[in-house]
Parts: sequence; C-alpha cells; structure tokens
Amino acid sequence: MSASTEGNARAAGYTPHPYVGGRTAALRALAAWRMRWPGAPRVIVLTGNPGSGRSRLLTGFLMMCDPEYRKQLPIDDLDPATVPPDLPAPAVPSAAGRTAAQVLWLLADHFELAAGRTEDVFAELAARDEPVTIVVPDVDQAGPVRAAEEATRVVREVLTPLAATETVQLLADVPRELATELAGALPASQVQVIDLDAPEWADPKGLVLHAETALDAGSGAPELPYTTDPAARRALAEALAARAAGSRLTVQLAVQSLLMQPEGFDPADASQLPTSVGEALDLHARRLGADPQTLRLMLAPLAFAEGDGLPVQLLGTLANAVAGRDMSQDLADGMLLAAPFIQPVEPSSEDDEDGTGEDAEAGAGDGRTLLRLMHPALAEEIRSGLPDVRDTQTRIAMALLEEVPQQDWAQADPYIRDHLAAHTLEAGLLPQLLTDPGLFAHADPVTLRAAIEAVPLEQLGAPARTYLRTAPLLTRSQASATLRAAFLESAFVEDGLAPYAEALHTRGFRLPWRTLWSVPLAGVRAVTTGSVAAAGEDGTAVSRSVAALLVPEGTPGSRTLPAAADGAVAPQDGTGAADGTAAGEDAGAVNGDGAAAAGGRTALLLHDLRAPEYVDADPSLVMQPSEEDRAAAPLGFSRGADYLRVWARADRRMVAALVSDSPVTDADLSPDGVLVVATERGVTARQILVAAPPAAPSVPAQRTGTTDADASHGLEGDHS
Repeated sequence: MSASTEGNARAAGYTPHPYVGGRTAALRALAAWRMRWPGAPRVIVLTGNPGSGRSRLLTGFLMMCDPEYRKQLPIDDLDPATVPPDLPAPAVPSAAGRTAAQVLWLLADHFELAAGRTEDVFAELAARDEPVTIVVPDVDQAGPVRAAEEATRVVREVLTPLAATETVQLLADVPRELATELAGALPASQVQVIDLDAPEWADPKGLVLHAETALDAGSGAPELPYTTDPAARRALAEALAARAAGSRLTVQLAVQSLLMQPEGFDPADASQLPTSVGEALDLHARRLGADPQTLRLMLAPLAFAEGDGLPVQLLGTLANAVAGRDMSQDLADGMLLAAPFIQPVEPSSEDDEDGTGEDAEAGAGDGRTLLRLMHPALAEEIRSGLPDVRDTQTRIAMALLEEVPQQDWAQADPYIRDHLAAHTLEAGLLPQLLTDPGLFAHADPVTLRAAIEAVPLEQLGAPARTYLRTAPLLTRSQASATLRAAFLESAFVEDGLAPYAEALHTRGFRLPWRTLWSVPLAGVRAVTTGSVAAAGEDGTAVSRSVAALLVPEGTPGSRTLPAAADGAVAPQDGTGAADGTAAGEDAGAVNGDGAAAAGGRTALLLHDLRAPEYVDADPSLVMQPSEEDRAAAPLGFSRGADYLRVWARADRRMVAALVSDSPVTDADLSPDGVLVVATERGVTARQILVAAPPAAPSVPAQRTGTTDADASHGLEGDHS
C-alpha cells in the first residue's frame, strides 16, 4: 500500500471519506490492522509533523469503527479496502491532558480488570483468551502540565508494555521523536510506522481536496470569486496545497485567514500563500496592515496557556507581561487580526467546580469563556520565536501571582489556582512557590502533583515533599478543597510540620478535625481510649486521658501486662464495619490467646490522648469508657479497610470522613470526640470538630493501588 492507491481509488469511482477527504493508503493500512488481515501488523504507530493531519485521520477512522457512528457514513460508497469490519468499537483512552497513570487506569476500568498495581494491568490483559483492540490518540498532548513531558512517560510506561503484550492490538498516535523508540521495542514483523509526511503515505491530492472543500461557498464560505467559481476554487486549492509542503494546518490557517478577511488578497499572487505555520501568521498580519510581531505578542499568552485554555479576562494581563508594555489598545484593535488563530472553549464542569458548598471556588460556574490557539503547532511556532522562553514564563507567573487577591487562594481565578505551578515549573521557580499550604489545598491535585513530580526531589522543601507523599490520596479520594486541606493538615503533623498544619486552620476552611499528634509507630495491633491515674507535676495523682496502644513486646516504653491483668485493658479488636454500625462499641478484651493469634507476644504503650507525649503509668489501671458512656457520646464511627466515617448519633449525619493512604489496623473514638487511628504507618489522634459540614470523598470500592483517574466506562467511540 502506498500513495499510488489514492489515484486507483478515485479511478474506481469511490467516494472519499467525508471527514478525511483522502488518505486512502493510510486508511487501507488501518482497516487491514483492524480486521487482523494476514500479514498485517499487530501494532501501528501513527506519526508525522505537527499539523500533518494525524488527529483528523484517526478521528475519521474511528468514525468507521464505532457501530453507531458508521451508520451516518456512506459506507457502501467508500473504497471497501478502507472500511474496517463492523466489530465492537475499540477502547479509545485519549491521552490528551492525562497522565500516564490516568491512561492506564482508564483501560483497567474499561476492561473491568481487578488489577491493583500497574504491572497487574498488563498481566491481566496478557491472560485474556481473546485479543483486545486499543487506540490511543493525542499522545503529543498528554499530561496536565506542558513542561512535565508526560508524552514520554505515556510511551514508556503505558504504550511500550501494551505493545509487548501479545493479546493487545494497538494503534497509537505518537510524536515523531517517540515513534522510533516505541516501534524499536518490537520485532519488525509486529509493528508498522505510518509517517504521514513520508512519500509512501503522503496525500497531495487529498490536501488539494481539503483546501477545495474549505473554500467552497456551498460549505459555508463567503461568496467570493474563488469560492463560487469551481475552476477558480480548484486553482487556488492547488496553489495552496503546492505551497504548504503537505501541512494540513498551513492550508487550514491560510484558508481561514483569507475567508475572514478577504480584502487585499490576490489569488494569483503565490507570494501571499504561506509555506509554513509561521508564514501563515506573518502573511495574515501584513495583509491586514499590522506588524507580525504584534500579532505574535497578542497570541503569546495563549501559546503558554495550560489546560483547556486561558480565561479571556487574563489575556490582557498576560499580554502586557509578555510584551513588557501596555497591549490593551493592540488587543482592542486587533481581535479581527487574531481571530483566524483563536478558538473559544467553554470550560468543563471539572474545571469550574471544586467540591461543594463553601468549597466552591471563586469564579466557578460563572460561564466564563476560555481561549486557546487553533492547534498546538501554533503554540510551538510562537514560543520558538521568543528570545527567552524561561524569562517569558517568569513574567507570566509573576503577573498571575499578582492577580491573587490578598494572596487568598480561595478568591483566585480557577486558572491561576490550578495552573500557576505549571508556569513556575517552566520558569524554574516552582520550588519557591511550594510553601503556601493554602495553595496545596486549593490547587487541582492532579495538575499540581504532575508539576511537582517534574522537579528533582532534592530541590523540594519539606512541605512540598509532604504534599507529594499525600498527593495520591488526594487524587484517589477525589476530595473537595476542604477535605484536601484536612488530609494535608494531618500529613503535616505526621511529618513534623506543625506550623503548616496550623496555618490551614487560618485559611478559611471549616476542617472536620484538628490533628492533635501523630507517632510513626509500626506494628500497632489495636488501640483504645480511656483514662489512667498518673503523677502530676507536683507529684500528686491526676487522671489523664490516654490512648492505649497494643504493640509488639519489646517496643520502647511499653509494658507487658502480667497474665492475671491481661484483659484489664480492652483495646478495640479492629473489626469495624462499613455498613453504618459503630466499630468497637462492644470492646473485646485482649488476652493471651489474642496476642498469640496476632502473631507474637504483645505489650501496652500509653500515649496522652491530647498531647504529643507518652504517659508513664501502669497500663493495667487504665479505665475504659463504660458502655453507657459510649452510648451517650454524641458521635459514633464506622470503618472499612482504609477509611472511616464519623457520624452524629442524634441524626446519623456524617460529620467527618477519613481516607487513609495505608491500611487501617484499628481505631477508637473517645466520648469527647478524639479519633485515634492506627495504620501500618503509625498512630494519629484527631479531635473531631462537629461543626464541620458533612463533605465526604468518594471511597474506592475495590482497587487498593492509587490512581489519578476517575472511573471511566464506555470508552467506545470516544473521539475527543
């Protein structure tokens, strides 16, 4: 199959694909791959220059792979060799904006795998009886942070292992610099590289048809001599295609430019037709009597925009920062100048909303419009023309930081809150930004985590390392800003950063708890709360509230109880239920048999319930709350393997929800509302603040591994 098949298809009278408008050779290769034709490769790597039309080709092919969408296509009129068989749609986890982990877990959810670790995903796919078909588009747009180079991780951590799995039939749209690496990991007989800019896959006639269709007045173009006259339209289309060197994007930009502003355009003057994306920008500006550099400066903020796009209200601020002068008049006069290269975008609900109730960020749900460039290649062209990208990012980051009212992240524009870290990353300033716990709580955890992970660990301060440790929990739980603050508050206490924990109580959050203390004590078998007589500062006996921890014998500071006293203290047995019943309300005594069953002899260690210190007292004298005391307490709790819920007994209203990043071994709740939780990492005590609103993260039902991805089902036909 080669470009010569294009002419053969047209000679046979077949209709071009209505969306692709050509690419017969490539479509035939993809159809053969889909039907597993003898000799067809198991893996296809689709690549080409930016703007070569990879996404358009892949979208057109997926239209025919979707059983519902193909009903809308003239399938019977197309070249039969380009039409894939009518099979269930492949899995299509788009990499655009996603981390490698998100792409992988989208696949795990789609195929309903029980995998808990990344390597398990590939093992389960390899064990399937029937092969699976996977199409991964937009790898060049992977990751929530541009400078983090997530595309490389997607290729190395997801696509390469998938390609090596014999039960996987893989088609991936990959940048050229990574295509060779991916293809080189497989035997030549199993992989095919389709480079749309290579002579054997080039489609010059299809490019002419693309231009001709875009110029057609019948397709919505304004009525002009070269849009209404078929001969003139064909001549201009051929001239555009000849000058564009195979770039679909160059043709598209040229057509948009002349149709939006036809004045001053002479179709007979080939010098007005661009040969590259950059020339399309400059020719457009000159034809409208503007300075090309001014146009590039107007578009520069969009060339650096992260996520779905830049809020329109920030465009002027950032244009001034990039240019180093007031650009307001240029922007006011130049929107028609910039129009062919800009695309408005309505923000998704995930971008606008963060949690519920008082956690909704300023600006959320206000119908704001985002702007972005028509194509990523435009951004690369504009960025490459700037003298110093890092300096430009520094000025952008400083301008964004100045837009945060009183440095209160709750009032910050959602774009600044979520993407400032990405700008400071490329500016080389991210470590200096990572000192405000308010930003940690308000920023989107997937985006912030991706930015921080791109910084060498040795360059990060202690707060940033705590955030990085906690980030998987924040993303897995899908917590609101308030609960992210609560989880981080505990993490700071666990890591000995009490001032950062305390700062979160001053940032306007209504936290569900205050973390009182945390000890990195491994091997705690059970915990209970109670009181014990201990010596006060003046030597007199005082009653102190304590947490009694059942630990392995020999733990420093612990005491092994005499056999006769065993059971005088009754730590909870760790059998809390997840069905709404209170865990530990019926305390079971720990006796010798229980200690043996737990895997060895045990001892008791007493810790002050409210202060970060141990208590030197006879553990056999600890008094637990009575059943009447517990029943009269205002709060109860229930727990699962890695989460707890605290609820008000009066109305069963949930007042706090805790998700742990390590398995919970036991927990107890004192009558006055101190929750003591033992995990495989250690023991932490939290004072429950009953006034906090009931806001709960989602609790994963099965998987124990951490992931950034929301559960996703029904990926078939996802052409986004």
